[in-house]
Amino acid sequence: MKAVITDLDRTLLHTDKSVSDYTVNILKKCREKGILVIVASARPQRDMKKCVGEIEFDAMVVSNGARIIYGKDIIEADIPTHTARNVLSALKRHPDLKITLETGDEAYANAVFDSYESIYCEDLISIAEKETVLKLIVGIEDEKTVDIVKALLSDELYYSVAHSHLMQIMNRSATKWNGIKQVLARFGISTDEAIYFGDDNDDIESIKGCGLGVAVSNAIPAVLDAADRIADTNDNDGVARFIEENLL
Repeated sequence: MKAVITDLDRTLLHTDKSVSDYTVNILKKCREKGILVIVASARPQRDMKKCVGEIEFDAMVVSNGARIIYGKDIIEADIPTHTARNVLSALKRHPDLKITLETGDEAYANAVFDSYESIYCEDLISIAEKETVLKLIVGIEDEKTVDIVKALLSDELYYSVAHSHLMQIMNRSATKWNGIKQVLARFGISTDEAIYFGDDNDDIESIKGCGLGVAVSNAIPAVLDAADRIADTNDNDGVARFIEENLL
């Protein structure tokens, strides 16, 4: 394998969002052996440093593929302004919905979240009209929320569910898998020469598409079913242990 690609939450990171020295060391050894280390996460770019600490990545696919970073180069697949405005206008008719707008550099929300850093803003439409919108996130209150969001999606948008309670609305081209393919092509590596680690719905396409798809054992059932191999849990450093035992 020429590239190791990993999700973060519930995969590389422990449940408390920490990363062990052991994992940092294993990924460092990969890079020393010439194996690329790439992150593919729903998290925005601004979260990377505080989440992964000393880990150095050769490239980053963040915000579910809405932003790709190679060194100083950044490629974005954003939601067009008029589309974001239309979706937000329709969502505004349901005042109980908790909505977050991700620009990649900041997050703006119409509610206060204890576990998520965001800037409180009642008028998200005004943000959408002056900032690049990478993602809209809607908290799932009940099945009705899902129906509301589905009805708003145009051909240029899709949604994925994260952590079972968040609907992430994005540009249809903004997926982890599309971002990963761009990154690998840039480095001249085929998808068959890459290994992918994940745990959630938005990892399934990459697990199936890469040469070797590995689910951590705490992954959701659909990911476990899609994977070629199963690693130990995230809290037991499953990604790093699998790499040490099978690649290094």
